Amino acid sequence: MTDFHARQGVVAPHPHPRRPETPLLINTGYDGSRVQLLRRLVVVRMRETMGARMLVTLVLVSGVICGTRGDSFSEKGVEGTNTNEAQAINFLRQYDAEASVMCNRFMEASWDFNTNVTSVNRRRMLSRQMEWSRFHRQKWDQATTFAWKNFSSAPVRRMFSFVTVLGRAALPEDKLKELTELTQEMKSSFSAAKICRYDPSRRRLDNGDYDYSADNDLDNEIGCTPTLSLEPHLVQLMATSRDPDELRYAWRAWRDAAGRPLRRQYTRFVELSNEAARLNGFEDAGDFWRSDYETDDFEDIIDGLWAELRPLYEQLHAYVRRKLIEKYGDTIVPPTGPIPAHLLGNMWAQTWTHILDITVPYPGRPSVDVTNTLRRQGYSPFDMFRLSESFYISLGLEPMPSTFWQKSLLIKPTDRDVICHASAWDFCNGIDYRIKQCTQTTMEDLITAHHEMGHIQYDLQYRNQPFIFRDGANPAFHEAVGDVLALSAATPSHLQEINLLANVDESFENDINFLFSMALDKIAFLPFGYLVDKWRWEVFSEEISESEYNSRWWDLRVNYQGVSAPLLRDEDDFDPGAKFHIPANVPYVRYFVSFIVQFQFHAELCKAAGHTGPLHRCNIYRSAEAGRLLRNVLSLGKSRPWPEALSVLTSGRTNSLEAGPILEYFQPLMSWLESQNKDEFIGWQENEAIVLGVVSSNASVVTGVILAFIAIVLLVALVIIAVRKLRSSGGSFTAPAPGT
Repeated sequence: MTDFHARQGVVAPHPHPRRPETPLLINTGYDGSRVQLLRRLVVVRMRETMGARMLVTLVLVSGVICGTRGDSFSEKGVEGTNTNEAQAINFLRQYDAEASVMCNRFMEASWDFNTNVTSVNRRRMLSRQMEWSRFHRQKWDQATTFAWKNFSSAPVRRMFSFVTVLGRAALPEDKLKELTELTQEMKSSFSAAKICRYDPSRRRLDNGDYDYSADNDLDNEIGCTPTLSLEPHLVQLMATSRDPDELRYAWRAWRDAAGRPLRRQYTRFVELSNEAARLNGFEDAGDFWRSDYETDDFEDIIDGLWAELRPLYEQLHAYVRRKLIEKYGDTIVPPTGPIPAHLLGNMWAQTWTHILDITVPYPGRPSVDVTNTLRRQGYSPFDMFRLSESFYISLGLEPMPSTFWQKSLLIKPTDRDVICHASAWDFCNGIDYRIKQCTQTTMEDLITAHHEMGHIQYDLQYRNQPFIFRDGANPAFHEAVGDVLALSAATPSHLQEINLLANVDESFENDINFLFSMALDKIAFLPFGYLVDKWRWEVFSEEISESEYNSRWWDLRVNYQGVSAPLLRDEDDFDPGAKFHIPANVPYVRYFVSFIVQFQFHAELCKAAGHTGPLHRCNIYRSAEAGRLLRNVLSLGKSRPWPEALSVLTSGRTNSLEAGPILEYFQPLMSWLESQNKDEFIGWQENEAIVLGVVSSNASVVTGVILAFIAIVLLVALVIIAVRKLRSSGGSFTAPAPGT
C-alpha cells in the first residue's frame, strides 16, 4: 500500500496536505523482510500458469547469460554451502508462486480491516500477518542453505540478498506476535482518537487556554463528548480557522488524545524493533531502514542535500513569518524567532499551503486552486480519478484495470469506521489494484488522486518482474512517481487545457504566485521530511533515552524547521506519536528523498517532451516520448539498484541524487524572496519562541500551588508594610480579644 497523504499522516504518509497526510495500513517500515513482504507496497503477482512460471525462468536465465554485470547486493544476507545454482533458481520460482498466494491472503484481510474497522477484522488481519511471517521464516530457512554469494547470475545473487535477510520474523514467535499486535494497537489508537469541539465559553486555565478534559479534578470543569476526528474535521479546522486560540486548542487537544497515550507502548516497540534488527546483523532498526537505499553514506547524502536547500527554505520562512506578523501581531509571532506551529495551516506545520490566502505575494490575481470550478462543474470523486487516469493514458501508460473501479474505496462510508489514509494497494494477482481514499471535491484531492494513481502505475509497470523485484528502486521512487505527474497536472496551462481554469496568462506576478503556492508545499515540507526519521534514528540508536523523547523532538523541530510549540511541552507528552507515521512505523525520509527525485524526473521528462522555457511551466501531458522514458525506468522495479535506474532516466548523465533541478524550478521565486526579505532577519533565534504556559491538568495544579505561594508572600509583605506604617505614625497594634 502506498499513499499521498502518507506524508501528513492523516487517517496520510505520507500521510500530502492530503498528500503529505498519509500512511499505509500495512507497516511500511521494519515489517517483515528485506523482500518487503510486509511493506505497504507489497507488490507481487500470482503466477499460476505455466507461461508465467516460464517468465520467471527466462528472467533468471537471462541473468545467468548477463551474469558479468557488477555485483549489486547486500552482504548482510546469510548463506549456506549448497552451490547448485539450478536448484537455487527452482527455489526462487517456487517462492515466487507461493509468496504471491500468501500475499494475496494477507492483503485481502488487511483491506477488510482498513475499510471496516472491527475487532473481528483486526483479529483476522493479525492472524494472516503472523501466517505471512511464518511463511517467510520457512523460506528463509531454505534460502540460507545456498552459497548464493558466488552464483554466476547477478539477478539471482540480488534476489537471494533480499530473501536471506529475515527482518522482524527473526524474532521468537512470542515476541513477533507482541510486536505485530503492538504496532496494530498503536495504529488503532491513533485512528480512533477524537477531541471535543472548541467552545470559548468554557472556563479558562490560568494561562488563558481552555481545558476540555472530562476526567480531571479541576473545580467547575465541564466534561464533553469527543466527536472531532483528525480527518476531515481537524484537518479542515487547522486549514481554515484564523483564530489563534482555537488553533492552539486543537493543536494541544489532538496531541493529548493521539500522542500522549502511546508513549509507553512506543518504548516497548523500539526495544522489539531493535532486537529484530540486531538478529539480522544490523546495528539497530534505523540501520535496517537505511539499508533500503543500498549506500553506506546515505545520511551524509541527505545532510548535503539539505545544506543546499536550506537557504531557499530560510527565505520562504522569513517571508511567511512577516506575513503572519501582519495577520496576528508580534505578540503571537516573534519577528526574529521560530514560527508558532499552530499557525501554519497544518496539524504538524509540515506544509503551509492552507495559509496561501494570507501570504500570497500578489493578491487579487487568478488562483490555480480549482476547487470551486470542480464543484461547479459537478465533479464526483470518481470523475476526479477518471481525470487522473486520462493523464497517464495520454503518456501511453496503462489504464486502470476494471477491478480498480469495482473495488476501490473513493468516498468515506457513513455506516462504518474506516482508516482514511489515502493509500494504493496491489493484491498480488496482477489484476486487482485499488485505492482507498476518503475523497472530497477539492483541488488538493485531485492532486492526491494523481499521486495515488502513480503508485498503481508503478505497480503495473513492474508486474512482470519476479516477485522479489516488484517494488520501487528505492522507497522514494514510489513516492516520486505520482508527484512528478502532479507537477504537470497542477500547472495553469494544463488546468486550462482540461477546462478547469480560464484566462491563463504568464505574467511575472502570476508566475510568482504559482511558484509561491508550490513552495508552500514542496519547500516548506523538506525539513520536516528529514527530521522525523532523524529523530527515530536517534531513538533506535539509543543516542537519546526514553526520558528525552519529547524534548529532542522539539529540539529538531526548532533547529531544522524554525517552528516552535505554542505551549510548554514536557516528557509527559509524546508529540511525535501525534503523527501517524510514528505509531504506524512508516519510514519518512522517503518523502524528503522523493522531493529531490521527483524534480530530477520532471527535468528529464520535460527534455524528452521537447519542452523549452522555465522548468516550472513544463507540462508533459500527451507526450509519448516522456511516457516511454518513464516506462523504461518504472519497469525495472527493484531489479537494479536505484543509481542505475537514475542513470537510465538521465541517459547516463548522473546516477546521484541532485538538488539542481528543484533549485532551478524555484529560482525565479528565490530571487523574488531575496528582494522582498532584504530588510528581514533570515533564520530564527531559538530563544525567542513565544510559548504559553503549562496547560495540562496536573500542571495546572502545580501552577496553582506556585500562585498560592506568591499570594502568601505578598500578603506577608503587606502586613509588614502596614505594621511599619502604624509604628511610624505612633499608633499601636493590639491583639483582638478572644471570641466567645
